[in-house]
Amino acid sequence: PAAALLYPYGPDQHDHKNPKLDDGSSEKVSLTVTFTFYGKEYKTLYVNNNGVISFDSRVNQYTPDPFPLADGRPFVAPYWADVNNVLGGDIFYRETTDPTLLARITKNINEYFPKIPYTATWAFVATWDHVAYYGSTTDKGNTFQATLTTNTKTSFIILNYWDIQWTTGGASGGDVETGLGGTPAHAGFNSGDETNFYNIPGSQTEAIINITKTSNVNVPGRWVFQVDDFKVTGVPTEVPKVVDSNDCWL
Repeated sequence: PAAALLYPYGPDQHDHKNPKLDDGSSEKVSLTVTFTFYGKEYKTLYVNNNGVISFDSRVNQYTPDPFPLADGRPFVAPYWADVNNVLGGDIFYRETTDPTLLARITKNINEYFPKIPYTATWAFVATWDHVAYYGSTTDKGNTFQATLTTNTKTSFIILNYWDIQWTTGGASGGDVETGLGGTPAHAGFNSGDETNFYNIPGSQTEAIINITKTSNVNVPGRWVFQVDDFKVTGVPTEVPKVVDSNDCWL
């Protein structure tokens, strides 16, 4: 079930919701703690409709570029692609110190990184809920989530992919009827220093549609990274296969 992979989100959690605006974003979010991302400390961020959490400025770019980015923007790309929440879906976010959620996050991190002592004291949860793609003529939607967490010294980011039905918007060369083709979505991290970055296998290829089946922590659909300093843990060397036997769009 989705509840096993995704952390709780939505109106019940008193989440904020992004405006219905193509290539839009949240307002600047001021954090109550400092989040360390690749050696730099940040106290503000933006949740961008196009599947990006950025630290310095909004990101309205809809066709993804591979990392490292030449312009040095530091950001997290859970699923960077041309989302259009006017056509469908919502983007939720909240900062939280809810003890039940922090206990769950702590348990997860301790399981995946047993050698790193860690107790979460803060989290930021952003969720793209059944979001549509630009130009869509279907009801296809993607549901994915990014959770930032810290104990004030060590920082982690947890990426959860529950349901991915499309890879590409129409303005990125995608087919408006299938949401496939063109320049597919990109997932990963860009530190902003042009040296430290990570591209999740399958990014910007048709294989990214199967990110719900891949992982670096042996939980299908979940990727977890320590991000205060650059570390890549348990990363598979194999790129995910493009299709299952029951897929027929090749």
